[in-house]
Amino acid sequence: MERFELEPALQDEIRSRVLGEGFMKIVQSVRRGGRTFRISMRPVEIGGARMFQAEMVEDGQVQVKNFAPDAAADGLEEIIAQRGARDMHVMSAKGDLHVRVTKKGHVLVSRSAEMDREVVVRPHDRVKNLPLTNFDSAALLKATGIADGEGKVRASMRGKYDQVNEFLKVVGETLDSNPPESFTVVDCGCGKSYLTLSLWYYLSEVMKYPSVKVVGVDRRADVIAASRKMAARLDLEGKVEFVESDLADFGRDGFRADLVVSLHACDTATDEALAKGVEWKAKYVLSAPCCQHELQKHVGSLAGRANHPAAAFSGLLRQSILRERLCDILTDAYRALIMRILGFKVQVIEFVSSEATARNVMLKCEYGVKPGQPGPVSEYLELRDFWGVTPWLEARFGGLLAKHLERFEKRG
Repeated sequence: MERFELEPALQDEIRSRVLGEGFMKIVQSVRRGGRTFRISMRPVEIGGARMFQAEMVEDGQVQVKNFAPDAAADGLEEIIAQRGARDMHVMSAKGDLHVRVTKKGHVLVSRSAEMDREVVVRPHDRVKNLPLTNFDSAALLKATGIADGEGKVRASMRGKYDQVNEFLKVVGETLDSNPPESFTVVDCGCGKSYLTLSLWYYLSEVMKYPSVKVVGVDRRADVIAASRKMAARLDLEGKVEFVESDLADFGRDGFRADLVVSLHACDTATDEALAKGVEWKAKYVLSAPCCQHELQKHVGSLAGRANHPAAAFSGLLRQSILRERLCDILTDAYRALIMRILGFKVQVIEFVSSEATARNVMLKCEYGVKPGQPGPVSEYLELRDFWGVTPWLEARFGGLLAKHLERFEKRG
């Protein structure tokens, strides 16, 4: 056998698992020249016939092709024949097979315990309900760079395309289907304005809101200048406005908004967006947070405090990745509870697949419950005091939130 080659018995096992009954998916990542080439294949149903769909990813470029069973078998032979360091994962109803080939050519094989999973091959030729396909979005997608000159979504922009579509779906599910006479939206930390511009089209063209004003706010002069050019190119001047400003300084003196959105506003900018939504008396606030750093230093310092309740988490807190994820969860929990205390119904949802972005959590807030109810206040105080921290958002709200917390503490 040559170096990196799989033994004949192992090759036959892979063929049997992929081409036999119960096949779910095969994924192989090959490392060569400092780069990774990834190919995956899964069964699909197209036009009532069983097919195989392959996805190849290299240098950020994605290719997707559908194959008949015979062609898929040929493709599988190419996967098996690959040389070099690689990882293969074969999933089937009866279990998983893992094959790892090291840089030195050693082949390591592991198999899961026997399983009895149900395999459902869904039709792949169904029409997807994508908001950006519910109106003529060609000019929008080209202007924002999501699509190329021929109108095809760029492979490198597929994740952003999915994020915007799924965000718009949540908008459609959340907003009142009876359009008001006028409607104002603010996109906090609008960045390159993919979502900002899409919101105007979706609300106007799909939801048929008669008078929509969308404002994108960002402190970076370059992205605001670029966004204004795109708005002019799309003839949206006066309908979509872009403002260069720190979010904290924007929208004072009685400014009002109906919907406040933020998509991956970094660190405490997400908190500022939530605070603005409350202060502008918005009925709806939709926020997909990005990175959160405020709690990490404080929580990390608790690992060595034997007399602190959080010392029970020391084994977790010493691991930076786990600590970061815990702090993400805590931060969003604090945010959700604070918005609930201030009168918003709050849902924390995954608005998009993790394949589109790892930051796929959204706080979906709709004003309409009595502020300051004991249940949410109690839950917030217990969580806050257990970790011994004052979240940034609590300090940001000041007396507006403090009056509810103090009332509960006095009552207790």
